Amino acid sequence: MEKYIQPFIDVCQNVFKQFVGVDLTPGRPFFVEAAAANEWDISSVIGLTGEARGAVVISMKTPFALRLTEMLTEAKHSSIDDDVVDAIGEIVNIIAGNVKKNLEEAFRLVISLPTIIEGQGHQIKWPNAQARIICVPFDSADGDTFCLSVAIESTKGA
Repeated sequence: MEKYIQPFIDVCQNVFKQFVGVDLTPGRPFFVEAAAANEWDISSVIGLTGEARGAVVISMKTPFALRLTEMLTEAKHSSIDDDVVDAIGEIVNIIAGNVKKNLEEAFRLVISLPTIIEGQGHQIKWPNAQARIICVPFDSADGDTFCLSVAIESTKGA
C-alpha cells in the first residue's frame, strides 16, 4: 500500500506547502468502505480515466476550507461560496495533476474537472462498489485535519 499511496502523500504535502504555506503531517493510511459515512462538510473529487480509472478526493470541515480559501485569495469568507468551491477544487486539481505526472511511467491518465460535494456527512459515489479506497488523514500545524482519499484500478488489458 505504501508504494501505491506515497506519491499522493508527497504531492499533497508539497502542494499545501507551496501554495498556501501550510505544513502537513500525514497520518497512517487506511482502507475505507465505498459506502462509509464521513465527518466532512466539503469534498472535491477528480476522476481518473485512461489506463487506470478511479478518483482522488480531498475532504475537510468548513472552517479549514474557509481558511485555505482566505490564504489563496487573501479575502475573508464566512461560508462556503463560489470562491471556496473554486479554491478547494483547484487544490485537488493541482494534486491530481502532479500525481498524474509522477504516474506517467505506469499509466497514461486523463483527469476530469473537479466536482464539489457539500453538506455535513455527505457520501462520495466511487467508480465501483469494489473500489479499494485508501484514506490518508493529514494534520496541519494549526490543528486542522482533512482526508485525501484515493481509489485507482488498472484498466490495462481489460
